[in-house]
Amino acid sequence: MINGHGDDIYPYAEIKSNFSSNVYNQFCHDGLYKHLAEHLDCIENYPEADARGFEMALTEHLALNSGEVLVTNGATEAIYLIAQAYKGSVSAILGPTFSEYADACRMFQHTTVLIDELSDIDGDQQIVWLCNPNNPTGKVLPLADLESVIKGYPEKIFVVDCSYAPFSCLPQLNSKQGVRFGNVIMLHSMTKCFAIPGLRLGFITGPITLLDQVRALCKPWSVNQLAISAGHYLLSHEADYVIDLAGLQTEVRYLTEALTELGFVQVFPTDSHFMLARTLVSTADSLKEYLATKCGILIRNASNFEGLDASYFRIAVQTHTENDELVKGILQWRNSL
Repeated sequence: MINGHGDDIYPYAEIKSNFSSNVYNQFCHDGLYKHLAEHLDCIENYPEADARGFEMALTEHLALNSGEVLVTNGATEAIYLIAQAYKGSVSAILGPTFSEYADACRMFQHTTVLIDELSDIDGDQQIVWLCNPNNPTGKVLPLADLESVIKGYPEKIFVVDCSYAPFSCLPQLNSKQGVRFGNVIMLHSMTKCFAIPGLRLGFITGPITLLDQVRALCKPWSVNQLAISAGHYLLSHEADYVIDLAGLQTEVRYLTEALTELGFVQVFPTDSHFMLARTLVSTADSLKEYLATKCGILIRNASNFEGLDASYFRIAVQTHTENDELVKGILQWRNSL
């Protein structure tokens, strides 16, 4: 297991602003809280062993066919199940990216190759892992390029983690397109698009031939009854969970400009609500600890992403006031060195 993911608030006494997590924090969950409170007695019974009822609800919601959806305990369980299903494969991972892909592959004896571009894919690789939009950069692969490479290598399996798809305006693959290709498995995170990371709820979409191999490895009751109940509620109240993309992009532009003007922070272009940055002085770990302990602000130390060094950190934009406080906190840190 990789340590040092975002949202590691537990070691700190008081965090007022959490920039370390890519979860959208502008939703009002009052309706969900009320629903769960009224259904707490559901914990007195086992959930469906395979979350079949919720799987069927998702299948109908996405207009897919039976067997083309698999419910998982968050997208992370899906990553490890896929790596296990194709144990011993040669896996290409487009980086820098989420470290769990490589960690899962190593656990199940894959040979891993870190690639920098889609053009680096070659005939020796059996599985290609892509995060789109990518974590930690927030960049989206051009849809035409992605479709071209998938069609160009029909013998390879493309695992496309689209957990952050709702946070970008750029065109991306959807579930129906992915299924039609026949060689694409897509990962989806209700954690991200509905801001419920504590419930751990995700799902996979793909052709039955591929998903059946993953389904055979699923453990019974991996998704708990409260998560399933929440999932049903959220699907039927999707209209209450609309992400303010325009507002997020406004804050991305503001934070990018404000941090760049400091003169000692490099910010990389993003297509999403989070961005990769690096400090040109000291280390990201020093910055993180200062902000957390002195300012009550948490950022993501990104040095454990393969291919990144100790200077990199990741932030997801928050409210304008919080973003302004982050800039002030980073300047205070620099002056304290």
